[in-house]
Order: sequence, then C-alpha cells, then structure tokens
Amino acid sequence: MIEKHNSSDANIAPKSVIPLGVSISLFVASLVLSLAGYGFRLMAGDDVNDVLSHAIKVVPFFLFVMPALIWLGSVVLNKIGKAAIHPRNAWTLGWLLSTVSLLSIMGVYS
Repeated sequence: MIEKHNSSDANIAPKSVIPLGVSISLFVASLVLSLAGYGFRLMAGDDVNDVLSHAIKVVPFFLFVMPALIWLGSVVLNKIGKAAIHPRNAWTLGWLLSTVSLLSIMGVYS
C-alpha cells in the first residue's frame, strides 16, 4: 500500500523537548551557585541579617525571575511569532542563562 503524506504535515517538524533530568540539573546548579558565596560570607564574619537580606533578593531572581522572563518571552513568541517553543525548553534555557550569569559574576569577583 502506498501511504499518502500531506504536504503541510511534511513541513512541520516534531517538537523536541529537553529531557527532564537536564532541566532539574540546571535548576540545582543555579541553586547551588546562587547560595555558594553566602557560606563564605558567614565564615568571614559578615552579619547574618545582612547576608540573609541579600540572599532573599538574589537567590529568587536567579532561580525564578530570570527563567520566568525567558518563559514569558517564549509565550509571546508562540502567540505572536507562531513559534513552537515548549515551556520546559524555555525554563531550561532560563536556568542555563542563570547558571552562566552566576559563573560569570563569580569569575569577576574571584
């Protein structure tokens, strides 16, 4: 039997989703890197309230705000630009960018 392929189906590529393990690993890497310097600050004798107030501002930004902005951008591109960006791919890209940002910040201050 001959299978007929619809020409419109041939132009659409199947959606590819990042494995869940990669997403979780990048989230954990962002968490560890965002918390890494605070132990050293406490050991160096910085005030606990100063360290906690700084951590409360910085850690959620790199764990949730930055990836959420990437995800919102993907939602806009999906609606306006007719893109096919999977939400997990957008969140994973956000955590990847957070990890790279944290590493570059650490490199500047090391």
